[in-house]
Amino acid sequence: MMKKIFLLLLCSPFLSLSQTSLYENPDFDQIAQGHRIIAIVPFKTQVKLRPKQMKDMTDEQLDRLERSEGEGIQSAMYSWFLKRKKRGSLQTLELQDPRTTNAILAKSDIDYDNILEYTPQELANLLEVDAVISGDYETDKPMSEGASVALGLLVGFWGATNNAIINMSVHNAADGVLLWNYNKKVRGSIGSSPDDLVNILMRKASRRLAYTKNSE
Repeated sequence: MMKKIFLLLLCSPFLSLSQTSLYENPDFDQIAQGHRIIAIVPFKTQVKLRPKQMKDMTDEQLDRLERSEGEGIQSAMYSWFLKRKKRGSLQTLELQDPRTTNAILAKSDIDYDNILEYTPQELANLLEVDAVISGDYETDKPMSEGASVALGLLVGFWGATNNAIINMSVHNAADGVLLWNYNKKVRGSIGSSPDDLVNILMRKASRRLAYTKNSE
């Protein structure tokens, strides 16, 4: 029995921990019926490194790493929604391509460094969408493949596990109201990726998300 449990743990990219909280606006279902297009902006990321790792990394490298992680979560979230749409879910809901989202933001001089200076409502209206998904993400080991490979040997990111906390919100464009918020802590293993993280994040949360709750 213990061997079966051990094998199960090894095969799971992420292990869900107990720290989970979810908020759902009581009017979300009704408001979501009027939504036709949503956008996902890059997640603000904090990579908490050990002192030895920080010593071997410049501020510029750390900034580049955190940007890569934030954009990785953005892309993974977009892919997750696309898969549901291909299954026949989200038939009336369109998803703005992250490349389009980021290009529009860049033309208004909004980037990873200053995006928090803008409200979700301002971002949604600029992007011309009905709702915007945003969030923040904290980890002690990067998961974006490019960042891990490029910097892993430099500062020694390799390790058996890593902790990650992700906080995701959905805001309405019309009035900026918070429609949904999900905060979850997970533990990853070697081979973890942003897609793995988003999949475990949304596995249960999607049952309470107005866009997907009736199709999961």
